[in-house]
Amino acid sequence: MAQQHHDLTDPTAGRAAPPVSGEALAGYLRGQATEFLRALRLHRETGGGQNGSGGGTADAVDAARALRRSARRISGSLHTFRPLLDSGWSEEIRPELAWVSGTLALEHACASRLERLLLALQRLSGATVVPPQTLASGTGAATATAVPLAGSHKAAPPRATSTAPDRGNLTVGAAKAGALLDRQLTLARTRAHSTALQALGSSRFHAVADKVAVLASEVPLAPHAAGADPRPLAAAAEERLADAVAALPLVTAGHPYNAEALIHGLSPDPAPHPQDAPWHQVRLLLRLHRYALEVLHGDDGPPDVRLLAAGQSLDRHRDASEAAAAAAHAARTPRIAPATAYALGVLHADQRHEVEAARYAFQRSWQKQTVGTTTS
Repeated sequence: MAQQHHDLTDPTAGRAAPPVSGEALAGYLRGQATEFLRALRLHRETGGGQNGSGGGTADAVDAARALRRSARRISGSLHTFRPLLDSGWSEEIRPELAWVSGTLALEHACASRLERLLLALQRLSGATVVPPQTLASGTGAATATAVPLAGSHKAAPPRATSTAPDRGNLTVGAAKAGALLDRQLTLARTRAHSTALQALGSSRFHAVADKVAVLASEVPLAPHAAGADPRPLAAAAEERLADAVAALPLVTAGHPYNAEALIHGLSPDPAPHPQDAPWHQVRLLLRLHRYALEVLHGDDGPPDVRLLAAGQSLDRHRDASEAAAAAAHAARTPRIAPATAYALGVLHADQRHEVEAARYAFQRSWQKQTVGTTTS
């Protein structure tokens, strides 16, 4: 296991590795702070989608995505390498950057979730349930993630045929189910858009932006950090990831049909699915591991395709899990027609199947990664 961590954290293992010091962390943070400020300027120049309809122009959407990206990387790096930084400053700005990233992510999440659910309803029922304006306003990222999941997975397990929905009954309720989801998630997206605009105009955000502006020129390293080696901290981040993956039920995920998960998923309990939280935690730790590798190696080397594959599986897992929860929430709407409730129940079960497919794909990609790093 120790050799595996060493190989992943230091791809130059087996030959002379270039020296790495705290200055690598400082340079990375300065670069990400510069990206944050550039994205903020673009967001302001494009108006940030202040027409109130949500979404805004393509440039505004790209700017918001870049803001989220840089805020995540700065916050994650401050967490992983906090012993090398001024502790008071780091602990003050890190949760604020997480707040920025989380607030800006809500609108995109609502839009992607709606498109995913409507496309799944259309696939399951054979009826057109996607409102034209939804597809027209959907982002390219949402379409790219929704369509493959609505179709086939190369590494996905086969679906159980014994639970195939009654397409005739499903078609009756699919249109009303789609309309209900459209109303609920469009309202959530509009509220998230307003929340983001308010956040970006708040004194709290301006204080964060001021700190990031200072970070772009001066990184408050700890007194000993300039000559310190950050690789042990990056290795510790990888160790936490490996421990979290080891705690996952990968044996269950290796089976094509996890009946236990689906039984709980179809229950009327509105609480989050108990099996999902550990997988979401692994997704977070995998991100921190990737950011740590960026600090150590920058953009010089090619991306680790195994880590990318594992991350994509966990992203699909998160998307399907949240989509299933949205379908279950819609099904609990008072006084909906039985056909509508039936369609939402089938949709919920479909998305829980997608959760299992994503876990199966992660299990396969992680096995390949473990074998590859052990034998390299």
